[in-house]
This record gives sequence, structure tokens and C-alpha cells, in this order.
Amino acid sequence: MLDNLSNRLSGVVKTLRGQARLTEDNIQDALREVRMALLEADVALPVVKQFIADVKTRSLGQDVIGSLTPGQAFIGVVYEELTRLMGAQNDALNLAAVPPAVVLMAGLQGAGKTTTSGKLAKRLKETQKKKVLLVSTDVYRPAAIEQLKTLAAQIEVEWFPSDVSQKPADIASAALDYAKKHFHDVLIVDTAGRLAIDEAMMAEIKELHASINPVETLFVVDAMQGQDAVNVARAFNETLPLTGVILTKLDGDSRGGAALSVRQVTGKPIKFIGVGEKLNGLEPFHPDRMASRVLGMGDVLSLIEDVQKSVDEAEALQMMKKVKSGKGFDLEDFKAQIGQMKKMGGMGALLDKLPGQVSQMANNQVTDKSVARIEGIINSMTPLERRKPELIKASRKRRIATGAGVSVQEVNRLLKQFEETQKMMKQFSKGGMMKLMRGMKGMLPGM
Repeated sequence: MLDNLSNRLSGVVKTLRGQARLTEDNIQDALREVRMALLEADVALPVVKQFIADVKTRSLGQDVIGSLTPGQAFIGVVYEELTRLMGAQNDALNLAAVPPAVVLMAGLQGAGKTTTSGKLAKRLKETQKKKVLLVSTDVYRPAAIEQLKTLAAQIEVEWFPSDVSQKPADIASAALDYAKKHFHDVLIVDTAGRLAIDEAMMAEIKELHASINPVETLFVVDAMQGQDAVNVARAFNETLPLTGVILTKLDGDSRGGAALSVRQVTGKPIKFIGVGEKLNGLEPFHPDRMASRVLGMGDVLSLIEDVQKSVDEAEALQMMKKVKSGKGFDLEDFKAQIGQMKKMGGMGALLDKLPGQVSQMANNQVTDKSVARIEGIINSMTPLERRKPELIKASRKRRIATGAGVSVQEVNRLLKQFEETQKMMKQFSKGGMMKLMRGMKGMLPGM
């Protein structure tokens, strides 16, 4: 996501090299690059014009202080303006209401409302310990009702039944009554979408909104729609009193324009972003962190949060004790590391949060496909071979390669990689932190 935008903006620094002060003359080319980068990312034209004007006003006459280069000073201004454009800070859900707090999900068909409803329910259950009830009012697509029922079962929250013979407003009112009687904290109402905006759809959702009076009306929009996302957001905002936006499919081939435009056009905060199909793929939207990612600086804070959320503390403690005791780091442990990485959303999600150059270097060498291949090779080994890799000689390598569907060279590459990681673990157990840091390149499976 946002790769092209990041690459274009990182080139801006080079145009200002050797300048002692930011002036209208020397930032002209830089502003042109920023404008082109934003337009290519499908940011709405009025938003681009205002953004460029704001950056220009703040940049002119700014002295280059300390160790900053003019390019860095300019990028600093761009970073601050990008953050302001996207909302300055994260806006959490406002669930301060007499239970149940009703959350209405609105948007076009295919935007990911049903999946996002499940993701949000899971998040509220796990992070805020809320008792959640899910209901679908999409009477036009029986499959959507079944999908929400399946999601509710997967995340172990209650689902309120509905069918195509009912009216959406009646379903929502019945679900609200049920939620009150059974002491649910939150009711999430998934609504019907259409392939395009039409009057009938807008009238229906308006009536639905009036019947349940939600505390949060969230507009779910596909980030891959670009300019269309902005037009749809504007139409929904004129019909419903939206309280926030959820951007989905930000891990797809989106140019990022929706993330930069939708806040400015609707005046409503982006509250969450959806990444991946997994039910834990919903993250709070932090404008400062997104601005950092846009400028190729990565998002280390979100990465740390992912680690804290996904890594099993007991398992990590056990691993640390094993390393410190000198009993060795084997291929079972190596496989466990891969499992932890998969819990964090896979290599794509992890690399997306690393700073630009580091992410690019790593991405060239390790992908979800190469990680899956490593896992396949380890799974083709016997338990004894995983515990004692030194036993794996030529005949065993051939058997493992055949079982995993790879070449013997790939088995050799994995074993060499594992040896490097093992050496690093030994250095760590001896307190060799500097040596460990120098050897970090081989830490990620596949690199």
C-alpha cells in the first residue's frame, strides 16, 4: 500500500540538497513532486490544492536548523500537514451510552461491511471485554446473513437471527429489544449495500437509522475505490449523520488516495483501517503513524502493538529460559517463530510497518510464500531431525526435499539460515548484545 506515493515523496529530499533556507524558488520543484505524487495516489483535487497551499505557506522562509537538511525540514512540514489532513489524532469509538450502544455499519456492496462487523465485534470483545450482539439487516442477500452468522460463531459472540421476509427496520428494532433484555453492551447492525448509490437504498438506511438511533454510524469504504470512495462518502454523509469512517482493504493494491481524502471531504474521523481477511485485521487509525508510513518512515509503534497482542508471553518466557540455559535453539523453536509471525498477519503486514528502505530490502528476500516454503520443509522432518538438525545428511535431505516439494538446495539454504540464527541465540545467552545486533539481518525466517 502507498508504495508509489512513498517513493515519489522520498525523492523530494534530493531536490532541496545544498540549500540553506527554504524559499519559494527552491521549493517549487519539491511542491510539484508532492502535487504529482498525491494526484497519482488518487487524492481528490480540491484536497491536493489545499494541501499544497498549506505546505507552501508553512515552508516559506523556514530556516534550516541544527543538523536538518533543507529536504528534511521540508519533509517535516509535509509530515505535519499530512497528519493534520488525516485528523491529527485517533478518534476512538464513543460507546458512552445506556447499554446497548448501537453501532450502525453503512456503505456500498463489496466494501467489506459484513467482515468488518465481525472484526469490530471481535475487537470490542477482546480489548474492551464488551458483550456484543451481531445482526444483519441485509434482506437482499441471504448469503450475507449466513456469513455474519458464521463470523459470530468463529469469534464466539451472539448472533440475532433474521431472514429475507422481514423489513430491515423491524429486524433492527427486534435485535435492539433483545439486546436490552439480555444485557448486551454493544449491538452491531450490518446493513445492505448496493452496487451504486440510489434513492431507495438511502431512504431505507435513513429509516433504519431513525428506528434504532445509533451512537456510532460508521461508513465502511473500500480504499481501492480511490476517487469513487470520496464521492460515495460525500453522498452518505449528506444522508446520514456519520460519526466515523472505516477504510478497508488497505493492504491491497490501493494508491492510498482515499485515506488522504475521505477525512477532509466528510469532516468525519477515520476510526479504523482494515488489513487482510483475518478477523484480527482491524487496527485503530492513527493519522501520525499513517503519515509516517506514507513518507517511508514506517510505523514501529503499531508493529510493537502487534507483537504485544500476538506473541504468547508464556511461550516467549519459555524460549528465553531455554536460550539462557544453553540447552539450544532447535528447528521446533524456529517453526514456532514462524507461527508467531503468522499470528501478526504474515510477512506482508509486518514489512508494511517497517521503514521504507528496510522494508524494501526485506521484501526482496522474504515473502509469505518463502515463509510457507520454510514451514513446509520443517514439517517434512521427523521430530528427532527438528531437535537434532546435525543428523540431517544427504539421504535425509533428499527425503525432506521430496516431502516438501522443493530442491535439496533449498533444504541446505534453510539449514544454513538456521545455523546463523542458532549462533545469534548463543551470543545472546552469553550477553553478546552488540554481536547479536550485528547479526540481526538473519533473524527473520527467509532472509
